[in-house]
Amino acid sequence: MRKKVFQLLVDNTSGVLSRISGLFSRRGYNIESITAGVTADPRYTRITIVTSGDDEILDQIEKQVEKLVDVRDIKILEPDDSVYRELVLIKVKATAKERQAVISVADIFRAKIVDVAPESLVVELTGAQSKIEAFISLLEGYEILELARTGITGLGRGIENVTYLTD
Repeated sequence: MRKKVFQLLVDNTSGVLSRISGLFSRRGYNIESITAGVTADPRYTRITIVTSGDDEILDQIEKQVEKLVDVRDIKILEPDDSVYRELVLIKVKATAKERQAVISVADIFRAKIVDVAPESLVVELTGAQSKIEAFISLLEGYEILELARTGITGLGRGIENVTYLTD
């Protein structure tokens, strides 16, 4: 099983995300993560989907998504030619004694402390999935109360593969 990152440019209309995720659901394909947001042009939304499967399944996914009416462009974001990022918020149980140790680990990863409560800290970290996983593994000695991950979003490097849509 291989993992593939698809980047879609779609019309910014109601129901488009539902139609895309419905295609995956109907076909029995798994979505590992999905992120969506409006682009610089408010008529379009950029959707990043991470999925996995064998080569045949991944090719089928690409062809079927490309056929959807709302999809204007589809690209594969290859790891060497793209920048991937993910955001994670982690609420860590930390007493006043433990707080500085958690902050020190966060500082090493250039994470931000975005909330402090008497018994916990909320840490925000942005980076590659490997960075996020490494940070989480260093927090194993502490109780993680809650964790929220956005999933991967990404862009291709350089200007060679920029898609210009005209209507």
